[in-house]
Amino acid sequence: MTDPAAASWDARFSTPDYVFGTEPNHWLAAQAHRWPPGARVLCVADGEGRNSVWLARQGLAVEAFDVSAVGLDKARRLAADAGVAVNYVQAGCDDYDWPVGTLDGVAAIFVQFADPALRERLFRHMRQALRPGGLIVLQGYTPEQLAFGTGGPREPSHLYTEALLREHFGDMELLALQRYERVLDEGAGHRGPSALIGLVARRR
Repeated sequence: MTDPAAASWDARFSTPDYVFGTEPNHWLAAQAHRWPPGARVLCVADGEGRNSVWLARQGLAVEAFDVSAVGLDKARRLAADAGVAVNYVQAGCDDYDWPVGTLDGVAAIFVQFADPALRERLFRHMRQALRPGGLIVLQGYTPEQLAFGTGGPREPSHLYTEALLREHFGDMELLALQRYERVLDEGAGHRGPSALIGLVARRR
């Protein structure tokens, strides 16, 4: 039986272009210095690989998963072109074999396909995967993004507020929690004025 989510993302990624571009997300790029070379980092739902490949180019040991086989094929090509190794796994958020207590970092960039129930499970897995001192770097859209209409989900319940992120990550040390507006140019998928929130949280 075909996974509807996989089929939807396969269709979206079935284009020669990279839907979200090939450059890293700006928030992730600004925060990645917090991981030392060789740190083990997981990219959640990494799509066509722009973030995982860039992190690998910084000298990190990177694993990434995504539900889309089409997206992962493009990610592998991007990694090969960059001359880096990334361990790619085809899986959804619920069937990925999440590690426990071993990762130096988790990068979750625009994973807002997740409804509140899936988001609860996803965020729990992300926290539990970290070793003490490990970091989560997360970027998402806020409800104000609905007025911009330049990317992201149309369902208000999928968007992030500061209160929501504090609820999920408040037991961690919040190194950064910033709500701001920025003009994005991250492929056709994220382009134009955008209402954003970024988080960096360290497991105690």
